[in-house]
Amino acid sequence: MATIRKLRSKWQAQVRIKGHKPQAKSFTLRSDAVAWARQVETEIQRGLFVDTAVAEQMTVRDAIERYLTSINDQKKQRIERSTARPVVASLGHISLFNLHNQHLADFRDEQLKLVGTTTVVHRLSLLSKVLKIAAQEWNVPFPKGIPGVRKPKRPRGRDRRLLDGELDQLLDALSETPQVQQIVILAVETAMRRGELVKIERKHINWNTRTLHIPETKTGVPRDVPLSERAIAVLKAVSGCADQLGKVFNIQPDSVSQAFERACKRAGIEGLRFHDLRHEATSRFFEMGLNTMEVATITGHKTLEMLSRYTHLRAETLVDRLAS
Repeated sequence: MATIRKLRSKWQAQVRIKGHKPQAKSFTLRSDAVAWARQVETEIQRGLFVDTAVAEQMTVRDAIERYLTSINDQKKQRIERSTARPVVASLGHISLFNLHNQHLADFRDEQLKLVGTTTVVHRLSLLSKVLKIAAQEWNVPFPKGIPGVRKPKRPRGRDRRLLDGELDQLLDALSETPQVQQIVILAVETAMRRGELVKIERKHINWNTRTLHIPETKTGVPRDVPLSERAIAVLKAVSGCADQLGKVFNIQPDSVSQAFERACKRAGIEGLRFHDLRHEATSRFFEMGLNTMEVATITGHKTLEMLSRYTHLRAETLVDRLAS
């Protein structure tokens, strides 16, 4: 049965039906309270009622914060929090009950005016993940379905590779900054990221197995990288005694990029970024004949889609392999 009563300046409707959780809601008008109570009674009796109280009380900001605090890995939490900041700024005040597809579409279109497509995709993906967790694990109801929106199509990955002679030109231009010169060689030989390269520690080099352990990666999954003859030579030259501890390179990531850019200008090399060396190395691995799983093990790519964005094979190399 429904009960309607005056509570301060509001009319409160209460619905109590045996076997169901009591429902209550306040309204400014008595007629609205009566109408709501009748609707709830009818839906409960027909088995169609959905308790939306949690969704009405939890905002997008609340949901994202609850998700972030559940992440134990501090690095991942920091990255996710940075991604979530614009989402919270734009949509944080909206309750999950009132969040609709149009809100997401408007957010997507506004963000595309400010940042790149990939960044917008990451922000939408984070929100989508939080909403799915809310529905599956926090018992937040979405009577009309979890809000979603068409994500913008990502641009094709960069396909800049080293041209004939460019690596030698680049290394010559880096002769006055030997640390960066050595880091460039290792980047081409291992496909390691800039941040991973500057953090190499002597204790993680296994000279016997010719591998390098990377305990901290962008994906949060440690990996072991096989070392080529040239990579071994560089690491031995810069590492000194094998029993020494500490970092191999004493340089910051930004300093590497700055030195790299200056060297490209001196060498007359255009359109090349340091991260392109990771593309170059990944493509070379495939051209050597390594299969997809082998390359992914070295590079640390978690999906075939991401690995393919980093792979740009030269047609002439494929012709040679077909001939052989």
